[in-house]
Amino acid sequence: MATIYDVARHAGVSAATVSRVLNGHVKVDPALAERVTAAVAQLGYRRNAVARNLRTSQTSLWAVIVSDIENPFFTSMVRGIEDVASSAGFSVVLCNSDENPEKESNYIAAALTEQMAGVVISPSSNHVDDVNLLLESECPVVVIDRELQGVDADTVLVDNAHGADLATTHLIEQGNTRIACIAGPRWLSTATQRLDGYAHALTQAGLAVDDDLIRYADFRERGGYDAMSSLLDEGAAPQAVFAANNLMTIGAMECLVQRGLAVPSDVAIVGFDSIPWADLIRPTLTTVAQPTYEVGRRAAQLLARRSSTPDGPAERVVLPTSLQVRGSSTR
Repeated sequence: MATIYDVARHAGVSAATVSRVLNGHVKVDPALAERVTAAVAQLGYRRNAVARNLRTSQTSLWAVIVSDIENPFFTSMVRGIEDVASSAGFSVVLCNSDENPEKESNYIAAALTEQMAGVVISPSSNHVDDVNLLLESECPVVVIDRELQGVDADTVLVDNAHGADLATTHLIEQGNTRIACIAGPRWLSTATQRLDGYAHALTQAGLAVDDDLIRYADFRERGGYDAMSSLLDEGAAPQAVFAANNLMTIGAMECLVQRGLAVPSDVAIVGFDSIPWADLIRPTLTTVAQPTYEVGRRAAQLLARRSSTPDGPAERVVLPTSLQVRGSSTR
C-alpha cells in the first residue's frame, strides 16, 4: 500500500506539500498540486479515513525535531524540554532531521498526520513552507537555535554574535593578529551571526577581515577537519582559529594533531558550544558556552503557553552566551 512518502517521492515534492494538497490548503503552487494529484492517482494512494475520523482531538505528544542528534548541544537542550513537558502533562518524541531538509519535511508531515500537540524545531535549512504549514494547521510551534525569516512563531535563540565577538576578542588579546574563522553554512542564521561577531571583533581591534582566513563548512566534524586542512595547505596558516561550533572544533583540532602542530603554541583555538570533555583533554579547550538547558526549558514553556492560549504575538527570546577560557587559547 502506497504511503504519503511514496507519493512525495513520485511527485518530487516534500511529504508536507503532499499533506497540504490532500488537506485542501490553497497556498500551494498549482503545478505542484497537479503533480501531487497525479501521483496520488498513479499510485492508488488512499488515506485511512477510519483512523482519521477516530482522531477527535490532539495527542498529548510534542515532537522535538533536532538538526543533528549526534551534536552534544542538543542533549541538555532536549532534557530542558522534557522536564517542562513532563510537568505539563506532555510526552516528547525526538526526531533527528540529520541536517536533511527532506527528512525534516517528512517529520513535519508525520506531526501533522498524528496531530501532535506541539512541535519544537531546530531547522535544518532556511525553507519556511513546511513550518508555516504547521502554523496554518494551528499546531503550536517553537523554533530554537536557528532563526527562520518569514515564520511568525515563538523563537528561542542565543546571542551568537556576542559569543563570537568574545571568542575573537580573547584571541586578539592573546597577541594573535592572523585569526581564522571556520564558519558554518552560509544560509543558517547561527553561522552568519557568529561570522558577524568574528568580523566585528577584528574591526574593533583595527584588524582587517581577510577572506583568505575564512572557511565555510557544514557544522560537522569532517567539515572542521577539511576547513583546517585547507587553511594549512593553501598558505593561509593562522596564528589562531575560531571554530563556529563544537563538532567543527573537534575536527579542526584533529587536523592540527595529525599535522604535528601544537595547541596553543603553534595555533590557538576557541570553539563555540560546550563540549562535555573540554576540561579533560590537554590542553583544555576554550569554548563559548550556551545555556543549552535553558534554551530547551524556555522553548517548552513557550510551547505549553501557546497550547493553552494560542492567540497573541510571537515571542522572540535571546539568551546570553559566555566565554570559558581554558588552555587551548592562552599563550
